[in-house]
Amino acid sequence: MHALDWILIAAYAAAMMALSAWLGRRQESEEDYYVAGRSLPWWATGLSTMATQTSAISFISVPAFVALAPNGGLVWLQYELAVPLAMVGVSLFLLPFLRGLELITVYEYLERRFGSSVRVLCAGVFLLSRGLATGVALYASALVLMVLLDAPLWLMIVAMGLFTLLYDLLGGIRAVVWSDVIQMAILGLGLVFAIAVAIGEVGGVGAVVAATDPDRLVALRPGLGYGDEPMPFWGFFIGGLFLYMAYYGTDQSQVQRELASRGPDHTRRSLALNGFARLPLTLAYALMGLAIGAVVATTPALAAAIPAGRPDAMVPTYILTHLPIGIRGLLVAALLSAAMSSLDSAFNALSATTMRDFIERNRPLERGHALRLSRLTTLAWGLFAIAFAFAVESLQGTVLETINRIGSAFYGPVLAAFLVGVLSPHASGRGVFIGVLAGVGTNVFLWLAVPELFWMWWNAIGLVVAGGVALLLFRRQEPAPPELLLRGRQRWAPVYTLLVLYCGAMLGLLWALPRIAAAI
Repeated sequence: MHALDWILIAAYAAAMMALSAWLGRRQESEEDYYVAGRSLPWWATGLSTMATQTSAISFISVPAFVALAPNGGLVWLQYELAVPLAMVGVSLFLLPFLRGLELITVYEYLERRFGSSVRVLCAGVFLLSRGLATGVALYASALVLMVLLDAPLWLMIVAMGLFTLLYDLLGGIRAVVWSDVIQMAILGLGLVFAIAVAIGEVGGVGAVVAATDPDRLVALRPGLGYGDEPMPFWGFFIGGLFLYMAYYGTDQSQVQRELASRGPDHTRRSLALNGFARLPLTLAYALMGLAIGAVVATTPALAAAIPAGRPDAMVPTYILTHLPIGIRGLLVAALLSAAMSSLDSAFNALSATTMRDFIERNRPLERGHALRLSRLTTLAWGLFAIAFAFAVESLQGTVLETINRIGSAFYGPVLAAFLVGVLSPHASGRGVFIGVLAGVGTNVFLWLAVPELFWMWWNAIGLVVAGGVALLLFRRQEPAPPELLLRGRQRWAPVYTLLVLYCGAMLGLLWALPRIAAAI
């Protein structure tokens, strides 16, 4: 790393901290700290949501999967195909409606609709799964930066965790959202520079295609996801539809930004932005993987510098050895941005859920005391994530492999609780509580007894089981209050139609990619 690279990184870090301190100077209440007084514009919440999805792990692992991983290639793009349809579902049934209820956490709705037991169950599931996942994300991001900055792993864990925690404490959700907007801009610049340099180094787009194994240019791999099928299309598409609906619609780390928007229409615009832009962003990651992979294939020295069996080292090694001074610093700043955008929202959402769904559920606090306690719970969750990140190294064979499966075991049943709540006037709290437990229990059984079933299917299966049980058991005689049910004509039908057509167009593009490559 050259001095100019370090200056760029230091300038970025200082700017983020100054921005956070400035944004947090007028905070007076929990509503300011957690939902920014419900004043954020749609484009900022939309970009912030995308930034959280774009972690340092994605920046490193998606290109490595496309270029070097066994059974890899553009088939990774199947993972993104269901996002536009999921945004339609979330917009129709969940977030604009929930935004209109003026909530701070999405789980508050569950108590209004079904009682405290369902709220505590779903909020507790979120705290457990997201708390552990945040520690894993911190560890994985620190591992990448350790290689780039040639620093001890423990120092990277502590430095990144404390830095992100500090600007979150100072600025709250405003700092999270506006820093994410800046981070997305830096990330976009970093992607463009890396792709351009790599393509130029190989000799053009045609040379990239010529240096790439044709099998890696196949983006669709038909399959149901049972047995030994790698990356099955239908498993990703159907399971991903419900996974993304649950993630964008019921996971507080995602939903909190939409609850901070200026109104239901801003929430719809934010979701539409994610529906249209997420797949092109992932396509840019994949293009970076193809371009750098072509450099690896044509540069024996670079190929030798990547440790055997560690494809994730491809991007960091390329950044350190092939990018010019300044651009190298920009890419490291982009990686820092991507890492922090995943952590900051998780810290704030874990704190919000702890405060609203547990500490304050039965006894509201005075405004000043609530704000101080909100910051303390953010600090506690940040320290927990840092501590757990140190434990991940000894457990990584288990945790890193299973953390996404844990999420899929819970996402479908939790989504069912919300959908049943807004759509069925006679569903009861007891039925939903038992349904969620039944859905999770079914998924755990499938995990242990049917390992040949692709784990993305658990999202759909858990939803069906939980929803079916909730609708059949302990139905209430009197309908729920109308303000807690989704009623009336849905708006934005043209946008939803465009999202569906866009999904079909993206499917056609992925089908055509090998043919386009062959023609280049």
